[in-house]
Amino acid sequence: MINRVVVIVAMCLSLPPLAQAHMTDVSCDDSGRMTRMLTDVLGAERLGMGLRDPETMLEVWVTRRNGDWLIVQSYANGTSCIIAMGDHWEGPQANPA
Repeated sequence: MINRVVVIVAMCLSLPPLAQAHMTDVSCDDSGRMTRMLTDVLGAERLGMGLRDPETMLEVWVTRRNGDWLIVQSYANGTSCIIAMGDHWEGPQANPA
């Protein structure tokens, strides 16, 4: 989890401040860059997604090797924001025994 926090903090420091949002609350970036960061840097995979409204999608991303999870809100304008994160994700197994 420490590595994930370091990456998120570094990403936050490199982004311009957002109007009406504190970077301690939300981390936003271009959706393509956000997806590449989540998959290539963190090794996360998207486990689910659903529409919040016609212009907003919520996605659940999980890093299976350590159980870290993130909720990403993606907008029709091409921006995505990490709105929640945690650890110890538990979900259905892909191949239950």
